[in-house]
Amino acid sequence: MQETPGLADSLPAGHGGGRHAAALDKAQSPGARALASYALMAFPLAFAGLPVYLHAPDFYAVTVGASLTSLGLILLALRVIDALQDPLIGSLSDRYHDRRPAVIIAGAVLLGAGFWMIFHPTATLTLTWFAVSVFLCTTGFSVVTINLQALGGIWKTGVHDRTRITSWREAFGLIGLLAAAIGPALLGHASDPARAFHLLTLIYVPLLLVATVGLLAWMRTAPLSRPDVSVAAISWRAIVADPWRRRFFLLSLLNTFASAIPAVLVLFFIRDRLEAETYTGLFLLLYFLSGAASMALWLRVATGFGKVRAWALSMGVAIITFIWAAFLGPGDMYAYAAVCILSGLALGADLALPPSILADHIHRERRQREASRLFAFLTLLSKTALALATGLALPILGLVGYQPGAPMTPLLGLSLSAAYAVVPCALKALTLLWLLSAEDKITVT
Repeated sequence: MQETPGLADSLPAGHGGGRHAAALDKAQSPGARALASYALMAFPLAFAGLPVYLHAPDFYAVTVGASLTSLGLILLALRVIDALQDPLIGSLSDRYHDRRPAVIIAGAVLLGAGFWMIFHPTATLTLTWFAVSVFLCTTGFSVVTINLQALGGIWKTGVHDRTRITSWREAFGLIGLLAAAIGPALLGHASDPARAFHLLTLIYVPLLLVATVGLLAWMRTAPLSRPDVSVAAISWRAIVADPWRRRFFLLSLLNTFASAIPAVLVLFFIRDRLEAETYTGLFLLLYFLSGAASMALWLRVATGFGKVRAWALSMGVAIITFIWAAFLGPGDMYAYAAVCILSGLALGADLALPPSILADHIHRERRQREASRLFAFLTLLSKTALALATGLALPILGLVGYQPGAPMTPLLGLSLSAAYAVVPCALKALTLLWLLSAEDKITVT
């Protein structure tokens, strides 16, 4: 973007914009070093998720002897708090935008301290220690995540490079997720969980420190848009009342909800429908690697056809490739591996394009004063979609008699397949039709 406020915002986003837009993208295009310095923080952020929500409950139940029911209730309460505090974090981050480095440092300290505390429990008051440490970890995670996304949203660059920014960030995040998935196993989780997770924290804390230092160094020289004081700040009510934002956020919620249902059911589907539990890690690896590799592809598609059309195309790809999972049964491992690879291609667009479109909106409307709140709301919707999927998918399957790990009847197998693949594809199709009908209203110009 040029230094004159609002000049680049008048150029069409996602449709080339002519020679002026091309010159603008070239002049302000960030290099790989800047992109890596910014995006590296996504690695430790994604890395923290699986150990906290997947491994920690098992660690406390098996190694410490804590009640699994109590741990589940604590995590449920903390998930609710985690989601509800996102708008507050966004508001405070916008209010103290001139102190954003200090805010990020504070969030990283909470994240690192909480992560270390989780896997070094005390001998007494174990559940209290668990609750406090997870709260610190998730709060720090939200603080850093929201501010990292906001920084990407206010980075002065061309419209197409905003997709490069989000692609790099989400690619680092997927790599971090993969590292978290295989890390505990490589460190000997099965043989000695306490030592394995102790080593994991010894790796994680320096990694988080390096990423934080790199991000702060990047911020000192990064061309970031300053909030326009001539544009009045708006309330939360006004943020969601705007027609463009309301339509975009509702589309994002429905699309994320459709994707969250198979995410909730994937382990059950692999174990009880495919009877291939030992290959779970491989299937997830194929899916996420495909998503990371597809980032460059969607960047080219978005540059050539526009971000909204690229997003719509990715939904079509997701539907066409994932619906085949509904026809799979016991032993269909190769076919499911192909589904994971092909449907994973759409993942890159789902992760990279909506934040890029929101960043275009921020620049067009000169809403840098609300950047943190806007991305906090997008994060809140993602967590809401996951909560809805968790709260609806398994209970509904339970009504037809499905019990995880129990013997499967043909009817239960079909029910699980329908919930895992047919329902999400139907919801994705509805989202696609809505997006296509509202393309001219969603495209940022």
